[in-house]
Amino acid sequence: MSIFHTEFVKQQAVFMEEELISIRRRLHACPELGTKEIKTSALIMEYLRQWEIPFVFPVADTGIVATIQGEMGANCARKLPVVALRADIDALPLQEDKNRPYCSQNDGVMHACGHDAHTAIALGVAHFLKQHEREWGGIVKIFFQPAEETIGGAERMVNEGCMENPQVDYVIGLHMMPTLEYGEVELRYNDLNAASDELSILIHGKSSHCSHPEQGLDAIVMASAVIQNLQTVISRSLPPLKNAVLSIGTIEGGTAHNIIADQVKLTGTLRTTDNTLRRHLLERIRCIVEETCSAYGGTGEFIIHPGYDALVNDNEIVDVIKEAAARRLDLAHIHFKEHPSLGVEDFSFFLNKASGAFYHLGCACKEKGITAPLHSSNFDIDERALALGFELQTSIVGRLLRRGTTRGAGPT
Repeated sequence: MSIFHTEFVKQQAVFMEEELISIRRRLHACPELGTKEIKTSALIMEYLRQWEIPFVFPVADTGIVATIQGEMGANCARKLPVVALRADIDALPLQEDKNRPYCSQNDGVMHACGHDAHTAIALGVAHFLKQHEREWGGIVKIFFQPAEETIGGAERMVNEGCMENPQVDYVIGLHMMPTLEYGEVELRYNDLNAASDELSILIHGKSSHCSHPEQGLDAIVMASAVIQNLQTVISRSLPPLKNAVLSIGTIEGGTAHNIIADQVKLTGTLRTTDNTLRRHLLERIRCIVEETCSAYGGTGEFIIHPGYDALVNDNEIVDVIKEAAARRLDLAHIHFKEHPSLGVEDFSFFLNKASGAFYHLGCACKEKGITAPLHSSNFDIDERALALGFELQTSIVGRLLRRGTTRGAGPT
């Protein structure tokens, strides 16, 4: 019987559940913000060394890439499949309730987004694969990724070569989701999360005393017109069945109540789920800014600060996840998300380099009072989700290894 057989993996999950909970609680007690995950990385490497799993550190400063080589077929000439799993490791700047026995020991920082659970699950999969390395063929990489909540550690890891040497064929990510009960899974074909772009708009006019407005060019009036005209970007430039949102979040300008302002700065965000549409809407914003200001006799600068890319799942890999979940869960507990989220997720940068998919794993339990949303100081998980996450991730890896490499068969 294959080590990836559903019943065998389920048995292993039962054996490992206590260890998974222990790992998660150790991680939960020492949360660290993005780019500062020093103790977190040290704890991960402690387990990897204990299990004799080779790894590379540092990657993107505090990230880790662990690699497990299956020995079956390792000496044959053909190329073996490479599967990657991603676990984000950073925490959030929130104060946790001290009454929990495993609460954060770092004041003002807590794991309020489930990254401790993601990491524990990934470590569990790594341990299992290492224990049975003679019974499967291929390569599995585990990405312990920093700074998902801040500057985007995924892109930095990709730029430092985590998807190469050997080249990754498939990449999988999961996320704890408190809108789902334990034992539920949520999937989506195609677009799952939006791209984000931070926008800066600088409007230049001419200063004058308010008693002589004709001598100036009022940047505040121009800014008001720009903001009004930008409302047409979504209502008149976006196809009705597409998803996007444009928000202006700040406006700064003026020096005194009786002085015509010569400069105003606006900042905002554009979120889109389609790259072609993203480019189109950014160009529309640029035209509106420049041409509106020009009509008033001033000038406008439009500056784009690119954020995360849209997360677009590979539908074939979504089907692989669905098949793995269906072997473990009742079909009534496998849900498909109707609309994409306009929230962001930097797992998208891994998907830019390989086939893959991202899915949500239920972690709520109304009976236990575990219902707090992500990014809240009361967030927690039903820890039974750890064993289920281990089962699903392990089964998905097995299915992807059987699919073979996407790089061609190579010599035989």
